[in-house]
Amino acid sequence: MATNNPAPPDSTRRSERSRRAIYDAAIALVVEVGYPKTTIEGIAARAGVGKQTIYRWWPSKADVLLEAFLDLSEQAARTAGQESEGGERYVIPDTGDLAADLKLVLRATVDELRDPAFEAPSRALAAEGVVNEELGRRFVAQLLEPSLQLYVDRLRSAQEAGEVRAGIDPRIALELFVSPLAQRWLQYTGPITHEYTDTLVDYALYGLAPR
Repeated sequence: MATNNPAPPDSTRRSERSRRAIYDAAIALVVEVGYPKTTIEGIAARAGVGKQTIYRWWPSKADVLLEAFLDLSEQAARTAGQESEGGERYVIPDTGDLAADLKLVLRATVDELRDPAFEAPSRALAAEGVVNEELGRRFVAQLLEPSLQLYVDRLRSAQEAGEVRAGIDPRIALELFVSPLAQRWLQYTGPITHEYTDTLVDYALYGLAPR
């Protein structure tokens, strides 16, 4: 009589579960105890995996946390509908109305920054990045610059359409509306709202308009 042996566990699925548990544990710990006190051992214990499992995938806690945060950002983008079918790279919409397109994206950014699930780890990593130069540089390179490049691309297309003066550097121009939002959020200098970012766009584009 034949016996029905259970199928062997799916190692790919098991690895994905472990990876997800590690992401969640890393984010939770950096929020609860801060970056300096977050350790590989603590992440492993929280995730219910062996320490060597983490070291097999990542060389340091910084790598774990940055990847976990990048994953968190991607989840937020999917929730906000900012990822195209097939997981392709998100681009800022080009409807032909630069102001409307920028306001749409900045409003979504405000919603993300006000989401406790995103805000707490963002603040923890941003604060550590101020005193930990290596982490700060990696945080910028891996997480911030890809997002800023989206604004560069949209402003360049606006230049080609004659909505923005020729000769303006898009990488500097985007700071007219992105940097004030970041400062207000980081330093609590005022509320961050849709109305605030709409105003930033209006002020910035008035200065960028063709003369």
